[in-house]
Amino acid sequence: MLSSRHLFGTNGIRGLANKELTPEMAVKIGAATGTFFKRGTLVVGYDARTSGPMLAKAVIAGLNSTGCNVLLAGMAPTPTLQFAVKKHKADGGVMITASHNPPEYNGIKVIWKDGIEVSHERELEIEKTFFTEKTHVAAWTEIGETWELPGVIDEYVEAIEKHVDVKVIIKKHYHVVVDGANSVGSLTSPHLLRKLGCRVTTINANIDGTFPGRPPEPRPENLGDVAMVVKAVGADFGVAYDGDADRSIFVDEKGEIHMGDKTFALVEKYFLKANKGEKIVTPVSSSTLVQDIADEYKGKIVWTKVGSVTVAHTMKELKAKLGGEENGGIFYGPHQPVRDGAMSTALILDIMAKTGQKLSKLLGELPAYYLQKGKVECNDSLKEKVQQKLFEQTRSLKTNTLDGVKIWFEDKSSILIRPSGTEPIYRLYAEAKTEKKAEQLVKDYSLKLKKIIAGLRH
Repeated sequence: MLSSRHLFGTNGIRGLANKELTPEMAVKIGAATGTFFKRGTLVVGYDARTSGPMLAKAVIAGLNSTGCNVLLAGMAPTPTLQFAVKKHKADGGVMITASHNPPEYNGIKVIWKDGIEVSHERELEIEKTFFTEKTHVAAWTEIGETWELPGVIDEYVEAIEKHVDVKVIIKKHYHVVVDGANSVGSLTSPHLLRKLGCRVTTINANIDGTFPGRPPEPRPENLGDVAMVVKAVGADFGVAYDGDADRSIFVDEKGEIHMGDKTFALVEKYFLKANKGEKIVTPVSSSTLVQDIADEYKGKIVWTKVGSVTVAHTMKELKAKLGGEENGGIFYGPHQPVRDGAMSTALILDIMAKTGQKLSKLLGELPAYYLQKGKVECNDSLKEKVQQKLFEQTRSLKTNTLDGVKIWFEDKSSILIRPSGTEPIYRLYAEAKTEKKAEQLVKDYSLKLKKIIAGLRH
């Protein structure tokens, strides 16, 4: 989370609300951000966390103090705010969210004028201003103003509708269960789905910043309720969002929860059928399934480091139209090259309506892989040396060393071994055609890692 040397992590600034991320600090972050934007106009919004309005007011005070004007979007999903920045031709935006973190956390994401989070280079500029305290102080005649920006949710929902075949979807009268995580996904998706002719059943749809229904990360172990409701009401599928609704995890009509790689691969398959030869951007943590689909439907995979900011900026550089992550983030470029939970939901509906197939059948037709995860404790001071040893020991294998080491084997199994950016551990992600093989890979490489770490300690 927050450190004394760095503000930004892999995805914005995060910290314990009112403890690490205080209003005083938020004012300073606002002033550093405002200095960077040189008296521009910024859109500001927040998710459902109890500390959101407080931190938003503090950030706005900091922005106004540098001469920046603010358009206050209020409570909204991150992708809604990102869309509003572009739609209203603002110079940038600030989103107050800690995404999937527990309710006691909050965070700050800074958005560039194209709706994408600012690059790591620009984050460093804001960080430098923050730590050197060289913020611009506007004269009393030049202090920025703040105006309400109503209607951002309607504009966002209408924009999504333009990218799917609304008439075909409406004819199907789908029944969808939406788990809004007691947060901002509840403000957009039920509204969008009803406009697409769906019958909507909601759970955890009341806005409550303590997240009483479930933790805000849509992991399979947190989604038992939505799976149960899908089966109980005989819905066509269910969808669960994270705290700021940029990620979505789907449950098929049988109540089976599917990881993000699978739904991303399904979107990828139908996207490539219509757009042969296109580039698909995805982090090295993604499943081999994504590569299989690209091979079969003539797409080209571009691997990146882990992190949604990296995926979005790579898409922008390459003018790629589709990106995705295994955690349920789908980036649909024709709408906006950022993670967008409601857009992903509309894309899945579009595929179901056009094929006339149930979600379980569509996902069942994809190549099957089993995933196993592991972790090994490793002091931050040793991470770099461990990585060098790993590079040396795996040099003869088929590897990618963009972010840690990913190894692909002849039998289509693979393992990614990478140092965590937030904890003193190495993470392992193995996948294979059988559960046994995936487990064995985690076991074998955990042992290798432990040996390397022990050797370095001595």
